[in-house]
Amino acid sequence: MNLTLGQIAKTLNLDLLTQSVDWEEIRPTAGYTSDMLSCVMAGAPHRSIWITLQAHMNIIAVAALLELSAVIITEGAQPEPNTIEKANEKGVILFSTKASSFEVAGRLWEMGLRAVSSEE
Repeated sequence: MNLTLGQIAKTLNLDLLTQSVDWEEIRPTAGYTSDMLSCVMAGAPHRSIWITLQAHMNIIAVAALLELSAVIITEGAQPEPNTIEKANEKGVILFSTKASSFEVAGRLWEMGLRAVSSEE
């Protein structure tokens, strides 16, 4: 997988919520979609992109623990300023989009980003 976070952000027209970083150096390993933190903890691959409509503070702890490449918050949900501040502090990249989680996952799949199969 050679997709960079910059290519993904540009193609999906994502709004960056956190501090700017060098997106061309970040190559997500996979994608993962869930709104349940316990599922993300159990299933999101290291350095993957997490797609969720959750925008509360706890997503930062999960993303930081799993060292995710980024979190895409869907359906126009917006985190509180203290959540964005915590993301910057922990080095978690947050994006926002008005698109649904289903649409974002589909477009990432079209771009070549895959999930890690539980059968592998």
